[in-house]
Amino acid sequence: MKEGEMENGGRKKGWNFRPSAELAAPTQITIRGILGTLMSNLDGGDERPRIQLGHGDPSSFPCFRTSPIAEDAVISAVRSAKYNCYSPSVGLLPARRAIAEYLSHDLPYELSPEDVFVTVGCIQAIEVTMAVLAHPGANILLPTPGFPIYEARAAFAGVEARHFDLLPDRNWEVDLDAVKALADENTVAMVIINPGNPCGNVFSYQHLAKIAETAKKLGILVIADEVYDHLTFGSNPFVPMGTFGSVVPVLTLGSISKRWAVPGWRLGWLVATDPHGVLKETKIINAISTYLNASADPATFVQGAIPEILGKTGDDFFKKTTSMLRQTADICYDRIKEIDCVTCPYKPEGSMFVMVKLNLSHLEDIYDDVDFCSKLAKEESVILLPGCAVGLKNWLRITFAIDATSLEDGLGRLKSFCQRHMKKQLKDEKRRIKEKQI
Repeated sequence: MKEGEMENGGRKKGWNFRPSAELAAPTQITIRGILGTLMSNLDGGDERPRIQLGHGDPSSFPCFRTSPIAEDAVISAVRSAKYNCYSPSVGLLPARRAIAEYLSHDLPYELSPEDVFVTVGCIQAIEVTMAVLAHPGANILLPTPGFPIYEARAAFAGVEARHFDLLPDRNWEVDLDAVKALADENTVAMVIINPGNPCGNVFSYQHLAKIAETAKKLGILVIADEVYDHLTFGSNPFVPMGTFGSVVPVLTLGSISKRWAVPGWRLGWLVATDPHGVLKETKIINAISTYLNASADPATFVQGAIPEILGKTGDDFFKKTTSMLRQTADICYDRIKEIDCVTCPYKPEGSMFVMVKLNLSHLEDIYDDVDFCSKLAKEESVILLPGCAVGLKNWLRITFAIDATSLEDGLGRLKSFCQRHMKKQLKDEKRRIKEKQI
């Protein structure tokens, strides 16, 4: 058949549609893509329980069940029959007011409901932010390691991503010299994640102040991802970036997903912590509203429950959560020190993760972090996240938001795996040292 000729019912040969090039590409570099592949590598014949140390879903473990206040609030909202309707695109007013009050407790000024936009989890807040800041030639500064959704959403919006390092030898502080070197007249914002995913760090007040001053000099805003707010258990307390809103405009992104252990409820927020009104003056606030008018809303009954969830959850619930995380972070750090092929530069002080460096020179038949995690899954039924998924090749992200017994078991299996794959000369050297000690 010649080009242009018709076949079967008058249809041209072939089809006119094709997928987006970005979405048709392999998704293995995403966290979900990599974890899905690793799960498929599990040995079905291993009778031991599978241990998930790769994802950030505390609700998978019974010890991290959400508060009864939150459960009752959702049930009450559903039974009230007041929340079966559509929501305003920016969110229900009582929910916006409750979020403003919740965040204002930690700020030197009061937020208003007009500063708050309710989103479908923090992921939608990221999506909105990238879309609103997009213009021809725009670029955004992202941390390495970081959360890869920022890079993906920037690509979809046509915003160039430029990466600055977090410094492991300085407890994962931002390399501010790199930020200054990367920025130009088309840079629109920089992202910080505090408490840190994937590093488990918590920025000090002094370091946050330096970030704010740097952003001010560059004329850019700060996107503050604070999904893990108040999940801290080290020397640095949580300080919101919005504290420095009078220095530089800040878009604060958050949710109830982690602190309340309900990521599946998909309730987040995008908040202008900007007392001087710079974001309103530059039409960023209008753009956010416009975008949300053409976007999905969080479930209305969850929004209806938010005033009760934020306003009435007691300190005992939060203290229990941070106490468990402190315990499991200690276990994680101490057990990692016993494993020769991995190194942890700093003890985690917040969030639910720690980054550890692979010493590949100590191992046989292990090529990189993905190969390590694939073989670990197959041989030990333990899932870790390869560092390449968060931008740091030949590192590993380990979650400690898990019950202590399972964590001990998982890290014990990790140690056995490393010992089994250790190079022979290192095994011999360790044996000689042990014999001398005896």
